[in-house]
Amino acid sequence: MSTQPGRNANRSARTPRPTQRPHAPIRDRVGPRMANLSQRRSVLVVLVAGLLTVFAGRLIYVQGVAGDAIAAEAKASRMTTSQLIAQRGEITDTNGVVLATSVTRYNIAVNQKQLATWSTVKDGTTLSGAAGAAELLSPILDISAAELGATLQGDAGFRYVAKGVLPEVWQAVREYRINGISAEQVAERVYPNGNTAGNVLGWVNGDGVGAESIERLMNDELAGVDGQTEYERGRGGQLIPGGYEDTVAAQDGRNLQLTISTDLQFRAQQAIEQQVATTGADSGSIVALNVKTGEILVLAESATVDPNNPGVDQSLLVGSKSVTNVFEPGSTAKVITMAAAIETGVTDPLGQFTVNDRYTTSNGQTFKDSHDHAPQRLTTTGVLAQSSNTGTVMIGQNIPEETRYDYLHRFGFGQKTGIELPSEAAGNLKAAEDWDGRTKYAVLFGQGLSVTALQATEVFATIANDGVRIAPHLVKGWSDDDGTFTPAEPAEQTQVVSPETAQTVLTMMESAVDEGTGSTAAIPGYRVAGKTGTAQNWDQNGNQGITSSFIGVAPADDPAIAVSVVLHNPRTSEWGGTVAGPVFSQIAGYALTELGVAPSGAPAQLFPTEW
Repeated sequence: MSTQPGRNANRSARTPRPTQRPHAPIRDRVGPRMANLSQRRSVLVVLVAGLLTVFAGRLIYVQGVAGDAIAAEAKASRMTTSQLIAQRGEITDTNGVVLATSVTRYNIAVNQKQLATWSTVKDGTTLSGAAGAAELLSPILDISAAELGATLQGDAGFRYVAKGVLPEVWQAVREYRINGISAEQVAERVYPNGNTAGNVLGWVNGDGVGAESIERLMNDELAGVDGQTEYERGRGGQLIPGGYEDTVAAQDGRNLQLTISTDLQFRAQQAIEQQVATTGADSGSIVALNVKTGEILVLAESATVDPNNPGVDQSLLVGSKSVTNVFEPGSTAKVITMAAAIETGVTDPLGQFTVNDRYTTSNGQTFKDSHDHAPQRLTTTGVLAQSSNTGTVMIGQNIPEETRYDYLHRFGFGQKTGIELPSEAAGNLKAAEDWDGRTKYAVLFGQGLSVTALQATEVFATIANDGVRIAPHLVKGWSDDDGTFTPAEPAEQTQVVSPETAQTVLTMMESAVDEGTGSTAAIPGYRVAGKTGTAQNWDQNGNQGITSSFIGVAPADDPAIAVSVVLHNPRTSEWGGTVAGPVFSQIAGYALTELGVAPSGAPAQLFPTEW
């Protein structure tokens, strides 16, 4: 065969193919990948197992170990407590007329942080935040939008917006459902009769606590006990239906009934205010007692505080001056001297005395009457009727000093009456051994000692009640929520003098009105027994003044009431018969009519005043 060098040469000129390595088996190529995947899977399993272990442990801890505590913590975060205000008890007069009551009011508050996130649409306009809320609430609260907006703006969690608003005002605010606006229910004390009996009632302070007089002394009984409700709330503060709720009901206060008569108290306050103005006196008071029960019908004073607004005049914030202020009783205390003299047999109503306008005792003390006069031939009754100081000393000097003290004390001087009012004064009655050479005689006509207006009135009520002293009191009884009335405990009674002595002195006092210094106190249709009084007094600064008074009983033939009228430093006249007697006639006469007391029957059979 012939050789083809060109073809062979071309073939030999081609690039030789590279030598190819033989393919590895598939098993050898998959093995490493599977190993890596297996490793990753193992790690993942370990991680998952670890997490599950942690979760399981946490679950066991939450449910088995700390479950109760965590549940309680979660519940506590949803719990809220609201106070349930106890209704303060009413105070009424002897006839059931309301003197003090409580009404529901609301204090509106803002959470400024919550309010900042609030918005609403009204009439197509978007309102938001403090400015928007102020625009809505301004006409309801009667506060300018600018002022209200300033109050609502800020980052405080709690701030008052308005206090003491009416329920209908809060309801109008509430209807807007403004987030961050809330209210607390409060009770506001209201006194419908203004300053009538304000000195007796006192008032309640901003914390709802009695601050003076009856409201203060009887606060615990009147206030009751607040309750509370605890409940689960939602995010918006609403009660969660079916959630936890626990309520402790409030216990309302008890209702208090007093012995005073609103109508009589009002008339008496008017009368004493007018007489203080007419006479230019510094102050005055009227006290009226039911002589058979010791119930106080009137405890009236000039310049009485209005408990609805007690802070207007700080000088009035002193409770009842009829039981806190003391003064020398003067000649009204001569009634005690006469009762002691007759009871101990020193004299009788017909005892005869020649009375000069001056009298000097065995120890050289000279006393004089209110005016110069020629010698008078007076009976014991005449000495009392003419209010003779010298005659009283002539009679009283025969009463042993210890006995003088004993009767003054038994009639209530130097000791508190126990009236249900705070800060009562006991007056000043020194022991007999502490009397100096003048005081031991001066006490016979009401000087050298001091009393309250209530103590002075109590003396005459004792004489009118057959010599039995009944502790004067203001509380008639208490009523509970169910209407059950519990009368006050019976007042303490003390037989001071015999009924015979009391009746004798009462008849002697009639002469003081019919023939003596108290003629201006007469009441048409009724027999009146009473006594005038004028005494020098000194105030805290040592300034001398005068206390003028008239204290009487009516009707003298069947006593129902004892009434005192006291004026401090009258300028028009210093005589009790002139400045106090007419007021007694006016108020006692009105009281007898209001109480339905029948006019006197037979005329008085009086003792002679001269011999």
